[in-house]
Amino acid sequence: MSHAWEGFMAHHGVGDVLDGRVARVVPFGVFVEVADGVHGLLVGREQPQAGSSVSVRIAEIDHENRRLRFTAG
Repeated sequence: MSHAWEGFMAHHGVGDVLDGRVARVVPFGVFVEVADGVHGLLVGREQPQAGSSVSVRIAEIDHENRRLRFTAG
């Protein structure tokens, strides 16, 4: 996973809009996979189904914990 994260971070930053796939639905949002092994959390009222394609914008990057937070793209 570290190679996937590092490769992703070398090309992307806050504000980037990406296409991803909903990997998991949770009560407070959805986890979206934007690259192999790279996921982030999209919080919102609308919760697309697992497997759906979505457009997201990187809102926050937590490098230490390797976490991304998205807003709707």
